[in-house]
Order: sequence, then structure tokens, then C-alpha cells
Amino acid sequence: MILYLLIALVIDKTFGELKIYHPLVGFGNCVNWIEKKLNKHKFQTTFTTNGKNSFKNRIKTRITGLIAHACITIPFIVLFYVVLTLINQSTVLTIVAGLILYFCIGWNSLLLHAKNIIIPLKNNDISKARMEIGKIVSRDTTQLDETAISKATIESVLENGADAIFSAIFWFVITGFILGLEAACVMCIYYRMSNTLDAMWGYKTDRYLYFGWFAARMDDVLNFIPARLTAISYALMGNFNGALKYWKQQGNNWKSPNAGPVMASGAGAINVSLGGGAVYNGNWQERDILGPAENTQTIAKSDKILDACKLVTRCVFLWVTLIFIIDLYAFLNGQNF
Repeated sequence: MILYLLIALVIDKTFGELKIYHPLVGFGNCVNWIEKKLNKHKFQTTFTTNGKNSFKNRIKTRITGLIAHACITIPFIVLFYVVLTLINQSTVLTIVAGLILYFCIGWNSLLLHAKNIIIPLKNNDISKARMEIGKIVSRDTTQLDETAISKATIESVLENGADAIFSAIFWFVITGFILGLEAACVMCIYYRMSNTLDAMWGYKTDRYLYFGWFAARMDDVLNFIPARLTAISYALMGNFNGALKYWKQQGNNWKSPNAGPVMASGAGAINVSLGGGAVYNGNWQERDILGPAENTQTIAKSDKILDACKLVTRCVFLWVTLIFIIDLYAFLNGQNF
């Protein structure tokens, strides 16, 4: 497993995210097309007008969302599995597996997005920083000040460290150890597609509240274990006691069952206050505080964004080291993955 991971990470660090012809862009276009065909969200306007009718429409829309999820993922899964099983040359399969994992992770892209926010913040260009943070978060960014921009960026870096890096690696490695390389590639692809569907459909808006329900729940299931492994990793690579303290005290109270532990642990690991109120879809949402209270420590600034990036990078090397040790142990015991 370590060979495929190293190939993916080296390609990602060297070339970054493809600017054109990225597979996820094409997948996103397919997602938009099928959503327009199947999501009859007009049903949602009747959800509160008639109890019986409302329940029926909610169930109908949720089932439609499940069908849409299956229609967009299963054909790709079958296609990739067939292609992978037809590749008999081990060197070619090794390269293909490394490329698949590369397309499914976003380490360099995550750091680059953060850098694009750090630079205008250091130059006191708040307008530019607002524009850049708007590319990676779903909240309203037009009125954010320096502190709010920094907080939003750190939250995104910590949460996407789990979603865009460690969850994909986890599913690739664990499936590979159990079912083999072809299954590892397919599972990694399925995870990335499910995570993308959640990012596109998993909003509690009139359009997606019920249609995107299955996509959101599937993403929660797939990220449950990796998110907690990420939280442990943040603790090990940062302020261990602080990370565990805030994870235990605050992680389970967050609106997302997986983002809560990850961001609470990360906030404690780098000693920064996150959370608090924010505007989503034009509505103010009051959110719990994650990490130490603002009035007891330095408020998040651009240097704290850099701390978050360094924390994620340290965790990448931690995972590489652990997977290498597992691979070595398996090799010494006559098992070859």
C-alpha cells in the first residue's frame, strides 16, 4: 500500500490539482445533469401544508435522492472495476492505482487554497481574501473581517484535511489490505464520488434538504472512522492535551458528527478559537465555540492558518510512516499487498 500512496503524494506535491480535464469536473457535470432531471424539489413547497401529503413527499424525495446517488455512482464503479481487472501487467496497475489515489486526494490543492488566502491577509487586502475564501466555504463571505476569514480558512483546512486527504487514504488502504488492489481503487473512487455528492447536494436548503439526505448520510457513514483517526492524528502532531480536551468537551456538540471531532481536536492542537456565528444562505447561524475561548488566547490570524496547514502536513507524514510500518510488518510475515 505504501508504494501507491507515495506515488499519489509525489504526483500531488509535484503537479498539484489538474487545472483542466480533472475527472471530478466531469463527474460534477454528470451530477448536475442528473439532479436537474430527478430532483423535483417543487414537492418541498407542500411539505408544511398538509401533514399526510408532506410526509409522502418527503419520503418520495429522499428515495429519489437515493436513486440519483446510485445512478451516478454505480456505473462508474462497475466501469472502473472491469477496467482494473482487465489490466494484467503489474507495473501498469501500480501506476494506475497511484494515479487513482492522486485524483482522490487534495493535499497540495488544500494548501494552495490556504496560501491564496494568507497572502492577501498579510497584504491587508481584505476584498481579495474574501474572494478567495468564498471559493472553499459555503457561508456568506462578503462581510467577513480578518478574524472571520482566518477562522473560516482554518476550519476548512482542518475539516478538509479529513475529507480530502485522510478519508481517501483510509479507504484505499483498509480495502486494499482486505480485498486487494482493484477493490482498493474502486472503494477510493466511490468515497470521492460520495464526498463530492455530499458537497453538491448535502445542504439543508429547500432544494436539497430531502433530495440530498442520502448523500449527506452516506458521507457521514464513510467519514465516521477516518474523521476520528484524523482527530487522533491532529492530537499526536499538535498540542496533545489541548486537542483531547476540546475534542471531548466540544466535538460531539457540533452540527456535523464528523467535522465536530476533527475541528475541535485541530483547534486544540494549534490553540485557536473556531466556530461562532456565521451567515449561511442568507441566514445567521449561531454555532458553538471550538477550541479555547477567544478572550483567553490570541484571535485567529493568518499565521494560525499556516499552523493549520503545517499540522495537516505533519499528519500526512505520520500516516505515511504508519502505513510503511504496517506494510513492512506484513512483508516480513509473508504477506504482499
